[in-house]
Amino acid sequence: MAAETEPEDGSAAPRLNTKVPHSARIWNYWLGGKDNFAVDRELGEQLRHVYPAIADLARSDRQFLNRAVRHLAGEAGIRQFLDIGTGLPSANNTHEVAQAAAPTARVVYVDNDPIVLAHARALLTSSREGATAYLDADIKDTAAILAGAADVLDFSQPVAVMLVAVLHMLRDEEDPGGIVTRLMSAVPPGSFLVVSHLASDVQTETMAEMRRRLNESMTQQFTMRTRAEVTRFFDGLRLVDPGVVLTHEWRQDGAEESATPGVLWAGVAEKP
Repeated sequence: MAAETEPEDGSAAPRLNTKVPHSARIWNYWLGGKDNFAVDRELGEQLRHVYPAIADLARSDRQFLNRAVRHLAGEAGIRQFLDIGTGLPSANNTHEVAQAAAPTARVVYVDNDPIVLAHARALLTSSREGATAYLDADIKDTAAILAGAADVLDFSQPVAVMLVAVLHMLRDEEDPGGIVTRLMSAVPPGSFLVVSHLASDVQTETMAEMRRRLNESMTQQFTMRTRAEVTRFFDGLRLVDPGVVLTHEWRQDGAEESATPGVLWAGVAEKP
């Protein structure tokens, strides 16, 4: 493949650099996908050497997302989802899980990765009754996200804000807490926040080495956080049982999922 690609429509979208590893493509590799390049596979294997169960980490996070969306679309009655930092399409994407439970569910995906943009058509397959859309925006630009999502979502009605495996790609000085606050301030009571986040206080030596290798190899910089730090993202919200736990501990469906280890803190909370 060429090192860089242009969008088919000739627009000024960001170029795709295949010489630098990218988290979305590495995650795709661990999940068994094909949307990755040699540089992503190389770093993915280096990290697998540090943490042999790394593919289980990715699967555990995806299983958490699926369970959280099923709970929200089913038991909680949520019909709108704003999935920020969605990453590459995989099995059981947010809209597929939500619309299986509630065909009228409306989903907006947000990402600023050009390879995700190139796969937008895969994300734009919706149920006939619902809606699915893709927004090219950076998580730090909450105003653009909210304005763009308003074309599909009704912000006078509850929305599930999904920040799954994305906040650890923000440094403290980028104010991830402020980003969460701005997003949740824009949605009404009865809305929900869903977060998963790489842990710094679980398998501490292994996770510190993973962070070092990631930050040495990638333009994205990772900040892993403690359970207490992740819990602060839910300040002012009502945590759903069992609270902030490791991904494989959040309402697992059975023995297989509970046995899949997680090194990401995860939680779901409602805006009162």
